[in-house]
Formats: sequence, C-alpha cells, structure tokens
Amino acid sequence: MQTLQVKMCAPRGFCAGVDRAIQIVELALEQYGAPVYVRHEIVHNKYVVESLKQKGAIFVEELHEIPDSKQPVIFSAHGVPKSVPEDAKARNMFFLDATCPLVSKVHREAQIHHKKNRHILLVGHEGHPEVVGTMGQLPEGSIELIETEKDAENYTPSSDRELAWITQTTLSLDDTAEIVSILQRRFPEIHGPHKDDICYATTNRQNAVKPIAKQVDAMIVVGAPNSSNSQRLREVAERAGCTKSYLVQRASEINWEEIGTIQSLGITAGASAPEVLVEEVLDAFSRRYTLEIEIIDTVKEDIVFNLPRELRIEAAS
Repeated sequence: MQTLQVKMCAPRGFCAGVDRAIQIVELALEQYGAPVYVRHEIVHNKYVVESLKQKGAIFVEELHEIPDSKQPVIFSAHGVPKSVPEDAKARNMFFLDATCPLVSKVHREAQIHHKKNRHILLVGHEGHPEVVGTMGQLPEGSIELIETEKDAENYTPSSDRELAWITQTTLSLDDTAEIVSILQRRFPEIHGPHKDDICYATTNRQNAVKPIAKQVDAMIVVGAPNSSNSQRLREVAERAGCTKSYLVQRASEINWEEIGTIQSLGITAGASAPEVLVEEVLDAFSRRYTLEIEIIDTVKEDIVFNLPRELRIEAAS
C-alpha cells in the first residue's frame, strides 16, 4: 500500500466547555435518573447527542415540549435567551445551565455595556444558538448583528449613543479581526471587550491548523455542519493553502474520489467532536494507505470549568 504522511493537529476536539456540558448531562442522569431533558443539542455533534439519547436524555427545541416533571432540564452549552430560564422558573422546572462560561462572559459584557447606555454590535452569524442567546440577554433592539465586512462598512448608528462591540466565541480569528478593524476605523471611540471574546479553544484549534494546512495535500476536519467552530476550521485550512479541505461528521462521509491521490493529510476536529470519530477517520485511511502519523502539538490546554453548584452538592452528598 502507498504510504500516507498524516499530521494530527493538537489541540483538537473537545474543549473544556463541551466537556463540562456533556458531563452535566451524564451526571444528571446518574444522580436523578432518566429521563433528563435537554433544550437544543447540548453540543453540535450528532454522535454525542445520539449517545446521550441512549443513556436516557430527551432533546427538545423548546420548553413547552417537556411534560410537567420534576426531572432536570438542561440548557445547552451555547447559552439561551433570558426568557428561557424565566419560563422554566414560571413552570417550577428544575433546570441546570450548561452554558459555556466563556459564552456567559460575553453575556455579562453585553449587560455591562447596556447599563452604560451603549448600543451593542455583535459580530456573529445570524440564527446560531449562541447569537440568539446573547441577543436575548437584553431588550429587543439593544444589540445589532454584524455578520460581514460589508455590514461593518455600511452600518449607520441609529442614535448618538456610544457604541460597543462583542463577538460570538466560535468565529474565524482573521475574519473577526477584519470586521473589528473596520468598526474601529469608522468609530474610533467604540468600546471593545477587556479580553477577546473568541474562546481559547477556537483560537488554539485555528492556530494549530494554519501551519499544517500549508504542508499537506488534503485536510479533514471532523465536526458537524451546524458547528460554527468546525466550519471555521475548514475555512482556515482552505485559506492557508489546502484547497482540498473537507468537513465530515463521520468517516462514511469522506469523498474518496474528490480527495483523489494524496501523499500527505492533515486531521483536526472541532471543539464538539469526540476523539473516537477522529480514530474512525484514521481507520478509514488505514484501509487504503500505510499511515505514518505525526502529532503536531502547538499548545497545551489545561483549562477546566466548574460544574453547576447543584451537581457538586449532590456529588458530595
């Protein structure tokens, strides 16, 4: 068999926020029994969702789909509008919030800007659950969405209030920098976050892809099509010079004809993709090539987020 040089990006796959969210569902099932209800996909990965379903989690899009029950209801890692926990309280639901702490940080920033009477521009993708959750922290009209450089160039303030910008946590570093630079050029007094909103895991995974994409014939990103950080990884690889960059959920989605004959391959995974799916992709390539695998480690990640207080108390007792 032909030899294939495989460069594995590190870090890749699960981040601390995703780890925490999945752990919250698993611990809730362990401590309270099935079923446990989860509003929206806990993370954007079909494999993870299906495995939690098998353990007793029931996924819904809205709270009204949940029958009256004392069983836990869990909010996804992407965060929810303020109306969702308010609705849960009104129905006396026992809920656990699995919102990533780095998304919660953006929510707090938005609230601080609002208290200072600033109009907020959110750089992000319309309809993404994180964007819906962030915009839902404040009264309607308090936050406007900026998706593209064109949006930033064409934006016209509707009042003389001070402006502030915040971002979705899973964006392309380069795209976001371009959009923010336009806003700062056009509105020199605009207020930004004290620390970048794009999360450490998104940053690290994109930075790990860039040098490898320049060295390989093809790049596989393991992740879901509705996962923003996974989509950005594929785009980053393509822009870095790897024209054959593909996003796949499972090995079965690999288009072997499109990949064609290659001598080198890069592999990474979005922050919500488990390592077992990366192994599955490696197995698929090993049936066609003799693999020579090299792990390219760019940075060590050691961040861990605390579980919700309710689960820590239950675990201790």
